[in-house]
Amino acid sequence: MHVLTELIRNDMKPALGVTEPGAIAFAVSTARKHIQGTVQHVSLRLNSGMFKNAFTCGIPGSSKVGNYYAAALGAVAADPEKGLECLEGITQEDEVMACQMVDDGKITVDMSEISSRIFIEAKVTGENSESSVIIRDAHTNIVEITENSRVVFSKESGEKVQQEGVHPIHRYTLEQMVQYVKTVPIEEIRFIDEAYELNWKLFEEGIGSPRTTYAPYLLARNGGVIISEDEQKTASLLCNAAIEARVIGLSRPAMSITGSGAHGIIATMPLYAAYQVGGYTREALLRATALSYLLCMYIKEYSGKLSAFCGCAIAAGTGMACGLVFLRGGDAEVMTRTIQNMASSITGMICDGGNQGCTMKGIVAVDAAYQSVEMAMQGVYIHSVHGINGKTPEETMRNMGRIAVPGMVGTEKTIVEMLGEKQRS
Repeated sequence: MHVLTELIRNDMKPALGVTEPGAIAFAVSTARKHIQGTVQHVSLRLNSGMFKNAFTCGIPGSSKVGNYYAAALGAVAADPEKGLECLEGITQEDEVMACQMVDDGKITVDMSEISSRIFIEAKVTGENSESSVIIRDAHTNIVEITENSRVVFSKESGEKVQQEGVHPIHRYTLEQMVQYVKTVPIEEIRFIDEAYELNWKLFEEGIGSPRTTYAPYLLARNGGVIISEDEQKTASLLCNAAIEARVIGLSRPAMSITGSGAHGIIATMPLYAAYQVGGYTREALLRATALSYLLCMYIKEYSGKLSAFCGCAIAAGTGMACGLVFLRGGDAEVMTRTIQNMASSITGMICDGGNQGCTMKGIVAVDAAYQSVEMAMQGVYIHSVHGINGKTPEETMRNMGRIAVPGMVGTEKTIVEMLGEKQRS
């Protein structure tokens, strides 16, 4: 199996709701397994990205949002064996119990540091015992478990990198990734179909829910039909009804990429619209999706998993745009122009957490991608001498990531300060 195939396969993971509340519930529920008796208190420490992303995020199966309720539901109901789908099947009774814990002051949440590096420390106190779980670098990557201050599990926390800290994806050029998606045996990437199965069901959940507001608007804008002759409007509908369903907490998982369901949705659903409207083959769709995923990963590994930078629009949107170029028969040169158009337009879009605003950002990403592709196909693009564009597409994507880290560390601090003000008011 090709290294790039393995990177995609290992990165694709189902995630119920926005990934951060799921990760918080997973950490707390894992710690809960290591205490005796009922939970008396939960203490959370989160890096700024984790704190921000879950701050007002919808929780699957619940009317509540945010860090406190994710932790409380982790304490009373989540199943850690299900990983990021640990909140599947919670009941109204579970929600009542979780709300009581929050009301009784049994949940505390603090921010550990301004950082794009994932960090969760969940301490759960029982009637006569205590346990803690530490997660680093990936949403379910447990690096330490303690029972009554005694370490019972420990492993290295660093992300999987090789020599000189270079991530495997960064050893490839755009041209090499394009060549890979053209030539990889189709059966080797057939597993990508799973993403469309999950994300389509999530879209259906969004389009059928009375809780969504963007989804019915986008449906009406598409002529009241799911698949119209307008590819861009169809793409926006399929993509953003699924994102809205996810951020408000409807009970269907998304297929995540780079640790994010919204990234996974933007990287796939507009391509599915192109496949439906444009009449491309299923094989072409899977190959385009593989490219979309790889370029999303390429940018995201520079920007960090959780930063003040909207990777959903920028990283996944750029990957998806190049997937559209692939479907339309464009080569790596057209993709380079597309990347330059995307880098010069939406790079710098902030992430202020997993919330309904992600839907609006998704709408902007789809529009920017379609405009960038159509212009690039006609030879209209921002030249490499301008702005953050580099001499090569690889340099441009690296610069896009650098806008987040170290570029937007101060922005992250300002955002979490604003959230803290809201929390205290």
